[in-house]
Amino acid sequence: MVHDQLVSRGFELFLPRVQIWKRHARGRKLVSSPMFPGYVFIRHSLDKTSYLEILKSRGLVRILGERWDRLWSIPDGEIDVVRKIVDAGLPALPYPYLHEGQRMRIRSGPLAGVEGIFVTGDPHKGLLVLSVELLRRSVAVEIDCTLVAAA
Repeated sequence: MVHDQLVSRGFELFLPRVQIWKRHARGRKLVSSPMFPGYVFIRHSLDKTSYLEILKSRGLVRILGERWDRLWSIPDGEIDVVRKIVDAGLPALPYPYLHEGQRMRIRSGPLAGVEGIFVTGDPHKGLLVLSVELLRRSVAVEIDCTLVAAA
């Protein structure tokens, strides 16, 4: 809704979409859904007038930033990567944001319930460091990143 309003007002927007399966009464159906639900990306030099024009959009919760002249921006390189994924038409799924040093809990599998510190990872595997405080020793176990969640 916000996207359509702002496009009609002449703003340049990017709303990346992915195809996901939704359950319906008659079975499953492939539907287009926002890659980042609740977010739309705008590329526009904003002055106070255009900022206020955006704020008038029905359904808009907020614009990310401290105030109209101190907005947060996403580097072009990160937007380009998202654009390439969308343009490639490859299957893409939402995935929890993981960062090094974050405390994680394994959700399923033989180590379900185990907590540790997420150290490093590629798209499929990561290292979870488990520590024994009394011994002041740690062990790292390779895990499937799809099985972990923030603790």
